[in-house]
Amino acid sequence: MSGLYIHIPFCKRKCRYCDFVSFPDFASEDIYFVALIAEMRKYAPLMRGRGFGTVFIGGGTPTCLKPGRIAAMLDEARKCFDIAPDAEITSEANPESASEEKLAELFEAGVNRLSIGLQSANDLELARIGRIHSRADFERALAFARRAGFTNINADVMHGLPGQTCESYLNTLRFVTELDIPHISSYALILEEGTPLYGAVKEGREELPDPDETADMEDAGFAFLAENGYGRYEISNFAKPSFECRHNLNYWDNGEYLGIGLNSHSALRLKGEWTRFCNTAVLSEYVSELGEGKLPVRDTRRIERDEEMFESIMLGLRKTEGISRADFEARFGVDPVTHYAPAVSELELDGRLIVTEERMYLTGAGLDFQNEALIKFMES
Repeated sequence: MSGLYIHIPFCKRKCRYCDFVSFPDFASEDIYFVALIAEMRKYAPLMRGRGFGTVFIGGGTPTCLKPGRIAAMLDEARKCFDIAPDAEITSEANPESASEEKLAELFEAGVNRLSIGLQSANDLELARIGRIHSRADFERALAFARRAGFTNINADVMHGLPGQTCESYLNTLRFVTELDIPHISSYALILEEGTPLYGAVKEGREELPDPDETADMEDAGFAFLAENGYGRYEISNFAKPSFECRHNLNYWDNGEYLGIGLNSHSALRLKGEWTRFCNTAVLSEYVSELGEGKLPVRDTRRIERDEEMFESIMLGLRKTEGISRADFEARFGVDPVTHYAPAVSELELDGRLIVTEERMYLTGAGLDFQNEALIKFMES
């Protein structure tokens, strides 16, 4: 089954670290959705016969849209695409816009998984990264979500933030685990060039924890999550049993997905060839091209077999269970352990990779330095 991603580029205010395609231009909301629906309808005949097992509505901030917008969008998606009756349908949400009415609307529209952006339970840390919600806002949004009927809920948190200490990061994890949230995504802050936070750090107006401090935070936090019943199933993702994100697992299995909306990305097997492409990131181009009956696609690339194989290694080794040797061989006709023998041998010897009859996967040390492991596969 394929995955369907739908991008919502609107948000009340852009966070200081964010480099996603998002903006507070709500005057464009109506024309954007006319184009979004047109794109779905354009893809409908092209996707006939392809089933979708997951839908992910990301952003931006989907919960800041006008009432009824998400429901109408999902209705159209079901008309255009073969979405499985038991599909995992996720929407992102931010605490300040996750009202009781909005979350009830999402649940009634068929959204069955909610991903709430917390980032930190410390209000000072939230202010320093430009978030416009508080810890109390998050607690209120979570209560609304559960009242609406959501049980499959994720909280996004971050470490390596300005002014953050190991203890404050652990306090955030204590906060979300005590609330019994079944899925936690915990990412290290990535300082992206061109963002306000990047400029502030480079100019000395903000200071981040040094790499060793950030690594210590990660080690302590991930150990804490394990002690509290959260299984690490990907580099930065933790879940109680059966609450792993199916949509993201499809990405990490190098599965097919279709992206709808501004700057969305897709990976599909088209005419027998593995193909990646994306949409324009310019709103005016997106709207005008769909108005003319054209798909706003950019950068279409046919992926050669060797590159597709390496993609499958790169993505699959993000998962703690790693890569199924049988699945890899079924897809490519070769056993990954044999095909990448020099890399596998070297990584096994230094304790970063484990190989069994069924799988190969990185150890904890391998996951901590995944890029170094991948270089070995590239060289191999």
